[in-house]
Amino acid sequence: MEKRKWEAKVSTRLENASSDQIWPFLKDFFSLHKWFPGLPTCYGIHGTNGEPGCVRYCAGFSLPSIDGATVSWSKERLIEIDHVERNLSYEILDCNTGFKSYVASMKIIPAADGCGGWQIEWRFEVDPVVGWRLEDLVPKYEIGLQLMVKKMEASISDSSY
Repeated sequence: MEKRKWEAKVSTRLENASSDQIWPFLKDFFSLHKWFPGLPTCYGIHGTNGEPGCVRYCAGFSLPSIDGATVSWSKERLIEIDHVERNLSYEILDCNTGFKSYVASMKIIPAADGCGGWQIEWRFEVDPVVGWRLEDLVPKYEIGLQLMVKKMEASISDSSY
């Protein structure tokens, strides 16, 4: 019997920034380490940053590795990017975290509360990971996205005069 893929969506409201201000950070595929907590390393290893087909290498401490290594890593390919709709999707090509068939998307959308403003939505689909439960993985994405947005907004605030 085949196991169903895990699917999840998390989102965080932009409190102190517009979609125009946040999109340049999000679309910079090779610079996730500047914003995402527990990810000190991210750089391009193939292609041109922000163009479909480019590949980044990410390494950090936010997820445990399945091989017992101190640092978890992944190689991720940008599948598509839409600058008008402000969304991108990517896939993991290789990693030591146990993710197989991982595809994710990040997009900036109108806030769901109907009060105006914007939010970032992060969706992913992945084959079940041995030793993990989806219920344990989703909070890591929620917290990571919240902290990432706060860091982006702080950067905008710090650069304002």
